[in-house]
Amino acid sequence: MSVQPIRLFGDPVLITKADPVVDFDAELRRLVADLTDTMQDAPGSGLAAPQIGVGLRVFTYHVEGELGHLINPELTLSPEEQFGPEGCLSIPGLTFDCRRAQSVIAKGFNMYGDPVVIEGSDLLARCIQHETDHLDGILFVDRLDRETRKQAMKAIRESDWSGLNGPPQIKVSPHPTNGFGL
Repeated sequence: MSVQPIRLFGDPVLITKADPVVDFDAELRRLVADLTDTMQDAPGSGLAAPQIGVGLRVFTYHVEGELGHLINPELTLSPEEQFGPEGCLSIPGLTFDCRRAQSVIAKGFNMYGDPVVIEGSDLLARCIQHETDHLDGILFVDRLDRETRKQAMKAIRESDWSGLNGPPQIKVSPHPTNGFGL
């Protein structure tokens, strides 16, 4: 278990769809521990495996005192929406208002392969959607309205950590965007 470097915007792993987990073994448990340690060290509310360079469908979260993880998530989103500030450990220091479903039911597995269901609203729902997007190669800036996305991209280019060479690649989420974003 150890703190791992967090990949930053522009790293190709962040826009690559992660593979489903098929082996629930000691290596997976080590990955969950590394994700948890890294997330808490940052500190952050969530961290997906691609953010530490691992292309597997795993994320951890720590929201309102609830610490957990989810593997191979499948989401059911509420039709009600929330709109509020969102940030990302892979886009450090920047937050922008982003539209998300108000609540979510997430089904998946724990690190031992046992089925898990997480129901959440507000911040937990936002976190679960954000981290699941990471597993699909989607960043929260992909969900911003056109004008806010322009502002976000300008702020990213101007950040001291960016080092962007040319425009970033933006993908369309396979999850419903309710007409917002791309």
